[in-house]
Amino acid sequence: MEFPDETFQEIVEGKTKLLVPKKSITDKVPPKKPAFFNPKAKVNRDFSIIAYAAFLKNFQGPKIFLEGLSGIGARGLRVGKELEVEKIVINDLNPSALKMAEYSANLNNLKNIEFSEKEVCRFLSRYSKKGNRGSIVDIDPFGSPAAFFDCGIRATMHGGILSTAATDLQVLNGLFQSACKRKYGGIPVRTEYGNEIAIRLILGCLRVVAGRLGVEIIPLFVESEMHYYRTYVKVLNRPDQKENLGYILHCKKCGHRKISLDQQKECDLCNQEISIAGPLWIGKIFDREFIQNMVLEVPNLEIDKNCEKTLGKCLGESDMPVTYFTLDEVASKMKSSPPKLENAILNLQKNNFQASSTSFSPTGFRTNASINEIIKIFQSIQ
Repeated sequence: MEFPDETFQEIVEGKTKLLVPKKSITDKVPPKKPAFFNPKAKVNRDFSIIAYAAFLKNFQGPKIFLEGLSGIGARGLRVGKELEVEKIVINDLNPSALKMAEYSANLNNLKNIEFSEKEVCRFLSRYSKKGNRGSIVDIDPFGSPAAFFDCGIRATMHGGILSTAATDLQVLNGLFQSACKRKYGGIPVRTEYGNEIAIRLILGCLRVVAGRLGVEIIPLFVESEMHYYRTYVKVLNRPDQKENLGYILHCKKCGHRKISLDQQKECDLCNQEISIAGPLWIGKIFDREFIQNMVLEVPNLEIDKNCEKTLGKCLGESDMPVTYFTLDEVASKMKSSPPKLENAILNLQKNNFQASSTSFSPTGFRTNASINEIIKIFQSIQ
């Protein structure tokens, strides 16, 4: 197959050879034509490979990977080359992207791969019947994934994984609250832990769609990076009876926050008016056993070294309370500099509180201590 000229370049990501537009490597902002490829999203794809490796190792059903918005097929091609799957189908509306994906498939001698040129939900609807669904369904759009939750869930088999990415960060972080309510069914609050609120809004929307379809979702792993949020959920064909939708109540005056099934007008600590985020997912966002399995897969894969460090933080916070604090947030309340993160966590633990770092922020920590208790402990160790 003749394809490359001076406008294209072959690269290696993980163990996979990829044909990419040269400008996607050289330009500051990767162009959308002839096909979009973001080299900075390598870590995101690395996490996908780790998560899918952990999932496939313990999955007993047919191992079928469906990718709704593949671009040049980087993620799907890596799944085919680096993991053991029976069938891969990658879909995109851009014929140039699919031709590049097909060229890369030949570079990697992949035989178990198919290509589709359809609108995402038309593509996924082909795989929505029992016996035809994917064990892994991946949807990575520009902007919001909410429009694809219905068809994505329908195309995921019982016990399979649905993973979606969101890049509409301004909407999810509270800059456009009305747009967020329209797309995700909940309202964010602009806080230091806004990325966690955003991910919980995404999961909350997924939960509502799944509930309407009589399906349960179980979050396994989530990511928060500068330009995207990504969620990985297990899909089970049974009704979800748990109370896992609610609100995050945040006081901008004193910094107190808590989760609740119901709304509340006043802060428990200072009696000031409280800000309300939600409705959103208030259950766990990390499955401890799944994260442990991801950690075990790291040595077998060629991925960014920082992935293992991040997964260590995810493991530590998997059973911790909802929402996190940041050192800067506490320092502003103290009107003085806070201790180092390691010392902060250690001293909270010494005072019989739960405490851990968080993958959501390099200066963030989770604890069951209130803001007043945190300040008191920090002041005692200065």
